[in-house]
Parts: sequence; structure tokens; C-alpha cells
Amino acid sequence: MKKTLLILGAGTGGTMVANKMAARLDADEWHIIVVDRDETHYYQPGFLFIPFGIYDAADVIQPKRNFLPSAVETVFSDIEIIEPDQNRVRLVKDQRVIPYDYLVIATGSHIQPEQIEGMTDSGWRKNIFDFYTCEGATALAQFLKTWDGGRMVINIAEMPIKCPVAPLEFAFLADWYFQERGMRDRVEIIYATPLSGAFTKPRATVALGDLLARKGIQTVADFNIAEVDNNRQAIISYDEREISYDLLVTIPTNMGADVIGRSGMGDELNFVPVDKQTLQSKKWDNIWVIGDAGNAPTSKAGSVAHFMLETVTENLKRHMDGLEPLPTFDGHANCFIETGFDKGLLIDFNYEVEPLPGRYPLPGVGPFPLLEESRVNHWGKLAFRWMYWNLLIKGRPMPVSNEMSMAGKWS
Repeated sequence: MKKTLLILGAGTGGTMVANKMAARLDADEWHIIVVDRDETHYYQPGFLFIPFGIYDAADVIQPKRNFLPSAVETVFSDIEIIEPDQNRVRLVKDQRVIPYDYLVIATGSHIQPEQIEGMTDSGWRKNIFDFYTCEGATALAQFLKTWDGGRMVINIAEMPIKCPVAPLEFAFLADWYFQERGMRDRVEIIYATPLSGAFTKPRATVALGDLLARKGIQTVADFNIAEVDNNRQAIISYDEREISYDLLVTIPTNMGADVIGRSGMGDELNFVPVDKQTLQSKKWDNIWVIGDAGNAPTSKAGSVAHFMLETVTENLKRHMDGLEPLPTFDGHANCFIETGFDKGLLIDFNYEVEPLPGRYPLPGVGPFPLLEESRVNHWGKLAFRWMYWNLLIKGRPMPVSNEMSMAGKWS
């Protein structure tokens, strides 16, 4: 009888694992099954560009089946519950039960605006919008086309969030967009964050905070939102500070999939506890987690899922062969940060090393400067969409190391 590798989620992480493991496992011995609730694959970094008319929805969606190997069984269904002690998963569709030998959890993270009192009341999708969903970004694009100006508040509810730099990019692009429309003098932009500065790492915080200030964007730090007052159009923090808005762009609470909570496998935000270097579940030794679904203390971003891939697939194979997993994931993350006017920044960091200036990926050559605005970083950001569809999610080699290198960085 064949053994079963079950992958929950066919987003970035799950699709990459399916492609890698289909190539590594003997099809006569292993059956790979991928389960996902949605047949549409979203290029989520593209959501940022939709409100400003740079992309539209058609630019960021493709069928998930296009990227999964033909040898993999694909099932589109909601998951009722995961029963890790019994090594099985119950689906809603046809009440199917799938036993597994190994499980990869790639169920991602999702916005939960209802976690904030008043967020989804009368203002939702009227003058309160998210851009972390295709629907929210598209609705915001329609709103901005006819908005006459006022106070725009960009608010992060709490950390962690998917792609921590995306709210900053939104602020920078908003500055560009309103200048292009000749109405920047009629728009006040406020960036309200629960962090003590613009970012989580000291050197990047200074650089990004300075950029916000130069663009006339006011930062309100240590703002932990408690509720939205739709009648007075204000957000209120737990320490009773208030910020009024005409337009609220929210990055709501991000949480892991509901099924993780129902199954008793997650923390208070439904993220699965993992060993941060092996990416193996801390409780079940035949379960691995990739991407946003786990609680590894690194950025929840597509690049991180890619850098996790070799650790997850190599450790799965090692465990199947009776070997101990290797602690090879170092928290590597890198992000292009769109800053408007055809320029961008690039940051590269891991668990131990904060973003530093330098050149990436080739020392002294680049072509991408680190912690420095440049046009080549902007074009790198735009080119990444092609790389994503054609290389990254297919599990093909990328021209960068999975582990962060100090080569080319100036400390």
C-alpha cells in the first residue's frame, strides 16, 4: 500500500512543496494529495498595486491547477478538522476522511477585520477598506477614482501581519498617486502603527521613518487599535487616543486558518508552533509547516516561504529515511519596498542580522542596492511577478541563496 503525503493549502508554500516532493518521491510508493478550498491562485504582492491602477484583478489571478504536478491528486474542499493524533483529516466535501503518513500545513494567514470592534459596521467597504484581499483592493481602487481628498489613515491593527512592509509601500504609493493626480495638497496621510517606529529592525526603522517624514506622512507610533467609531469616523486605541479619518485603510488582525484553531493545533492567533530552524511541528513529528501558517518569528512573506522550502522538503525526506531533521532555516527574508516615482528599496535580513546597506545578490555588483532607493529596485519589484508565476511556485531554482549571506553587506 502506498504511503500518503498530505499537503493542506495550495498557495505559495503548499504548491512549492507539492512540486518539489513530486520530483523527489517514488510514485510507486507515495501518494501526494493537495487540499485547498479555493481554485484560484492569487499573486498577493500584486494586491498593493490594484488601488492605484497599476494592476487590476486579472493581473494577479490564475487557476491553481496550472501550477500543481499532474501526478498529485488535487481536492478542492473546506477542511472540517485535522486530527493529528489519528493522522487524518476530515473534509467537508463528501465527508471524505484522508489518512496520512506525513502532513504539510500551508494554510496561510488571513485578515480578520471582525476581531476589531466596529471595523465591519456601516463604514466597511464604504470609507473603510483593506488591500490584503483582491476584493478589498479592487473596492478601494474604485473609491480612490472619485475621492476628493481629506485625511487618509493607514492603520496596522497588530503584529504579525502578512508582508510587514506592504503598509509602508501603500503609504509611499499613495503619496505618489495623489501627486500624480494633482491633489496631494488636499490629502493628509497618517501612518498609525502598533510598533514604536516604521519597522521592526532598528536601521531599517530609521531609513523608512526618514522616508515617511520626507514625503510628509505623519507616523503615529505605539497605536494599538481597540475600536472603530463609524459615526464619528475615528479609530480609538486602548490608551484612549483617537485619530479621525475620512478614509481608513486598515491592515486588520492577521490570523492563521480557522481549521487550525478548531483542531487545537495553534496558538492564540491560530499559528502552528514550530521549531524555528527545522520547521517541524513542536508536538507532532510527522508534521511540517511552511509559510504564514507557522509561528516562526520571521516575516510572513512569499520570499520567506521560498527560503523555507529546502528546509521543509529536505527534512521531510530525511525523516522518511529515518534521519534527524537539520536546523537549516535561518529566518532569511528579503523584500522589495516600492517607494513611488519608479523607485524602491530592498532589505535582506534573518533572525540574527538586521537589514544592512550593501549590494545584492552579488557583492559589489548587485545589481540591487540594499537600504537605498533606486530605479533598479523598482523594476526588480515589478519583475518579481514573472519570476513568481514561472519559477518560484513551480519549485524551480532561484538565483539567490536560501540562507542569508553577509557577502556584499556593509556592517
